Amino acid sequence: MAKVPKCYGIIPTRYASSRFKGKPLADIHGKPMFWHVYTRACQCPEMEQVVLATDDERIFSAAKELGVEVLMTGSHHACGTDRVLEAARILNIPEQAVVVNIQGDEPALDPEMISELVSPFSSPVVEVATLAHEVTREEADNPDLVKVVIAGNNTALYFSRYPIPYPRSEAGLPCYGQIGLYAFRMATLERFVSLGQSLLEKTEKLEQLRLLDNGFSIHVVKTNHRSHGVDRPSDIEAVCKMISSDD
Repeated sequence: MAKVPKCYGIIPTRYASSRFKGKPLADIHGKPMFWHVYTRACQCPEMEQVVLATDDERIFSAAKELGVEVLMTGSHHACGTDRVLEAARILNIPEQAVVVNIQGDEPALDPEMISELVSPFSSPVVEVATLAHEVTREEADNPDLVKVVIAGNNTALYFSRYPIPYPRSEAGLPCYGQIGLYAFRMATLERFVSLGQSLLEKTEKLEQLRLLDNGFSIHVVKTNHRSHGVDRPSDIEAVCKMISSDD
């Protein structure tokens, strides 16, 4: 059986945030949020290396003090994936290696989720992968939760903020919510960023639609794990309860 190629985790972080300024430095059991994400990502056995990528001196300095591997990147990036690519280039990641874009606001990340995410790359035809879990119709009504329709071969047909697929009967397909973890082969990451925004991407404000708009296949791994991201200061208390103080 083919092996998964070398995998590199990159955590893009920035200080500015419209809903939660300074979010990566938010205190969780005495450590900044980024430390929890980094520490958990490093526990994934498939990771060759995990790096924090930031454009902010405060985050950079805090990471250095805590022994977190960190890179300073530019402040001009339009999205986190652009920052991931800059960091990947600095690291000279080989074109067939796998680059995992790890969200910096997932302090309760289970390392097994990353293992699930990279497992399809044992097949040479897989270029991009993401995770999804089954959600209720009530959860699907939330536009902050991105939904994905999955084909029989486990590739994404479409992503939307709208509840999809639309059930015309009780016997409709289950609804899946996407978890915002992405893995790319390095060569595909380069191509993705070079394409620029597509019309679908601009319409739904979802950058993964750029891939579908340009004919890329996205492999979707169905997982039992759920996402526990921090979007607002009010989310910190709930996440603190999930994370042991001695994590």
